Amino acid sequence: MTKCAFISKFFQFYNILWDAALPFLKRHPRLAPTFDRRINPVHLQPADIWIQAASAGEAYLAVSVIKALNPDRPVTMLLTTTTDQGMKILTQELPPEEFSPRIRLCVDIFPFDSPKAMNKAVQQVNPAVMVLLETELWPAHLYALKRNRTNVLIINGRLSPKSSRNYRLTKAFWQSFAPECILAVSAEDAQRFSQVFPHTRVETMDNIKFDRMTVQETASKISALAAIVPRELPLSIFASFRRQEENQIIDMVKTLSEKVPNQVIALFPRHMHRITPFLKKLNKNGLNVYQGSQLSSVLTGPAIILWDRFGDLHQAYSHAGAVFVGGSLAPLGGQNFMEPAALGIPTITGPHWQDFAWVGKEIFRTGTVIRCKNWQHAAKTMCSHLVNSGGRKARIDAVSRYISQKQGGAQTAADTILASWETKQPGAPAG
Repeated sequence: MTKCAFISKFFQFYNILWDAALPFLKRHPRLAPTFDRRINPVHLQPADIWIQAASAGEAYLAVSVIKALNPDRPVTMLLTTTTDQGMKILTQELPPEEFSPRIRLCVDIFPFDSPKAMNKAVQQVNPAVMVLLETELWPAHLYALKRNRTNVLIINGRLSPKSSRNYRLTKAFWQSFAPECILAVSAEDAQRFSQVFPHTRVETMDNIKFDRMTVQETASKISALAAIVPRELPLSIFASFRRQEENQIIDMVKTLSEKVPNQVIALFPRHMHRITPFLKKLNKNGLNVYQGSQLSSVLTGPAIILWDRFGDLHQAYSHAGAVFVGGSLAPLGGQNFMEPAALGIPTITGPHWQDFAWVGKEIFRTGTVIRCKNWQHAAKTMCSHLVNSGGRKARIDAVSRYISQKQGGAQTAADTILASWETKQPGAPAG
């Protein structure tokens, strides 16, 4: 481990911060039920391999990895998560019959990164291998693992430019407990990890999220939105846009309403708390807008709907003639444009999609996802697809081929984890 003079003083200070924060965390409604287990992790079971899946997204990745594991000898595994949602996913998605009988699996809550709690947790589990999904760098956790001589792997690694800059400012500190191996989901992510951990083996892998993607030609059931849209009218969807884009979204809505007046436009803000202020903006701009919760019967003609019910977006995609995916008109990193694309729907994104660089630029060659330079270009592209509908089968075939070529990340992760575990077995050759 690289020596760093201020590490011991840092952890003394870090402990003081945690001691000050714990009384407040204990009163937090989401943390209170599991507070004692997070601060005193004596309940954690010993394991050969410990996988940390921070929240819902990482939990789904962990499920794919576990199902891809096929060890040639019995192995005990601890799977932890930080959130209630992550715990629900892991317990529901991993019935014992779904993975190798040689795997003994325990699911539990991830401790606070208090040095006192984390030292106890690592001593209790004593893992040979620690797997961190995406980016889960907690200093006390990593320090305890290094002292325990645990192999640390970052799998499906992602590191944004902003986070990379922050880590590079304290590079000497983080190098003191650098992971043994990082598998990043793009060349850009790999480069950023290498700048923080120059002595770590950094490689690329296909994102495990591709393994969970399925291409559908029809919706599994009629969405709440589709039930109120007249069949003869095309549907445009503006999905997951954020506050910084709202004015440009309004300009796009005005353009679509003018160029293709005979349609239904559905607006799905990324955050539900923006419903009321965005509705005021729409009205102030002279747009007559319905709220989704106020509609219970089929519309009689063209309309603009501000959807104010959570969880309906994915089902609504399959009925759209064109979809614009937000987070991409302003430098916000983008949102998930692969969900509508996997349904063969013409999917438009703005110039900012850095958070989804792992998908690969080649996706734009399929003709299903169209990257536009500004809101005017995006509005024009949506109008074109609404007027000239068709070609969905060809788009589905193209995106299906693209996804299938990118799958296999879960198996790559599983093989890497088992290979790292093998190096820790008695009699294994030195690395």
